[in-house]
Amino acid sequence: MTKNKAIMIGAGLANLAGAVYLIQEGHWQGNQITFYSIDDHGSNDGSPVSTAAGEYWNENHPLNKTQGFVARGGRMLNYRTYVDLMDLLSRVPSATESGMTAAEDTRDFDAKHPTFDKARLLQGGKGIIDGGKLGLNNKDRVLLSKLVLMPDSKEEELDNISIADYFKSSPHFFQSHFWYMWETTFAFRIQSSVQELRRYMHQMIYEFTQIEHLVGVNRTRYNQYESIMLPLINYLKDQGVNIILNRRVTDWEFKDTPMQDDITVTGLKMVNTETDEEETVPVDDQTAVFFTNGSITDSASLGDLNTPAAENPDYGAAASLWKKATEHFYNLGNPDKFFNDRNASEWVSFTLTTKNHILLNEIARITTQVPGNALNSFLSTSPITPLGQEDINMSIVVHHQPHFTDQKANESVIWGYFLYPRRTGEFVNKQYIKMTGKEMVQELIGQLSKVDPGPVNIKEKEAAIMDSVINNIPVYMPYASALFNNRAKVDRPEIIPAHSTNLAFTGEFVEQPYQMVFTEQSAVRSGEIAAFHFAGVPMDKLVKNPRFDKDPKVLARATKKMFS
Repeated sequence: MTKNKAIMIGAGLANLAGAVYLIQEGHWQGNQITFYSIDDHGSNDGSPVSTAAGEYWNENHPLNKTQGFVARGGRMLNYRTYVDLMDLLSRVPSATESGMTAAEDTRDFDAKHPTFDKARLLQGGKGIIDGGKLGLNNKDRVLLSKLVLMPDSKEEELDNISIADYFKSSPHFFQSHFWYMWETTFAFRIQSSVQELRRYMHQMIYEFTQIEHLVGVNRTRYNQYESIMLPLINYLKDQGVNIILNRRVTDWEFKDTPMQDDITVTGLKMVNTETDEEETVPVDDQTAVFFTNGSITDSASLGDLNTPAAENPDYGAAASLWKKATEHFYNLGNPDKFFNDRNASEWVSFTLTTKNHILLNEIARITTQVPGNALNSFLSTSPITPLGQEDINMSIVVHHQPHFTDQKANESVIWGYFLYPRRTGEFVNKQYIKMTGKEMVQELIGQLSKVDPGPVNIKEKEAAIMDSVINNIPVYMPYASALFNNRAKVDRPEIIPAHSTNLAFTGEFVEQPYQMVFTEQSAVRSGEIAAFHFAGVPMDKLVKNPRFDKDPKVLARATKKMFS
């Protein structure tokens, strides 16, 4: 059913994409589109700490130190797979590079700074590990091969099966270099859905041959807010799109119909987060509603150099609204699968800002690579998992500098994360989730000291490094891996649910054939599909997606690497 107006609940990448496609493919005017959101960062964020400290989720957790920068996370791009994202970025001007589209900006930067990770895995007593040796045994290979060869039509056989369950007959898998690299590249956990892992095996199958160097990874010039989100926001504002921030949509009004699966939104209840005033926005027959039904950064909270990030118990703005919708209709998925098990989804990240490059140079020396090439993961030297196995303690990304346009020439920004925040540090005897920013820097220096080849160990420079720290911002994210939580296919709604007349679901908590979540690709694709549906654009005009899992040459190379 075509419409001529749209309301966007959430201003993340999916809905921004939807708006661009409505304008460019549906030939809508910008003033036909209105956004309601609590912020305009989405998951592709980055900002000065002073800006982030005043945003919705941090208002009740004031910071004592607001210098420096923060990015709650950062996701790697891949041109071969992220075809919808690159199509989208080709449609809008860069926010920082004159005369370039956002896609040309990214391709230009990436061509001049190609990724080749020399130190993907590091371990005390061994230093840099040869990740090219995947470390799989025959049972591991058999189980992985079954995932790779499973057709889409059989995927539901993996409903409600975790990665741990799937590999229970071969726990050795979780001690392989392949797993250490795969879990930290994509943020899988052993409790995560093996159904989702299968999709990654299919769509990223070519990564088997290059995962130890990440040569398939492409990066933006700056943080993902300035290089991805801001170009879209600037374009939409120039087109007259109305973007209203500081609104939390809290409930729905639906048309009362005889059939309980007929979905028509007639109104939206929301709260002004600055004034606490409530309002209701009517939705008429000509208006489509694009709803991003989950956010991995909802309920995230910040700490600072001397303060741990507080735990925010909020269920999340987007997920709460999703849950309200499921109380009315039975075909809209199950948000509790994703937002009611923090043990499966939480992690802690940190963004470290320094006033000089001493730490940056030390990391470059130890890892033998220049900034911008790295995802370095530190492997424990003793068992730390419930299965009594070694695993990754922490990972860091050393960005090409500057990572923010406002960064001073002498400043460095480094990002890192702890995939299991309830584990205890090796150098700071606290759970990661309870560490201050300063303690996380001390833990990082300790991990680096274990793999330092010398002749002067980084520990001897600890005082100078600590003196260089402007700020380090811990971020607790209760839902960072929620989109990987163990689930069945029916637990996520379709983009256009059956019998919906004006409601679309967008983002990474929707069910799309073949698409893997936690990627800009799947987010953009969802907004694109919803836009085409409501603007009456034929679906055969959607960006064509490659199927590398059906390419014999790609499969042959992956098989050879798996058995090497």
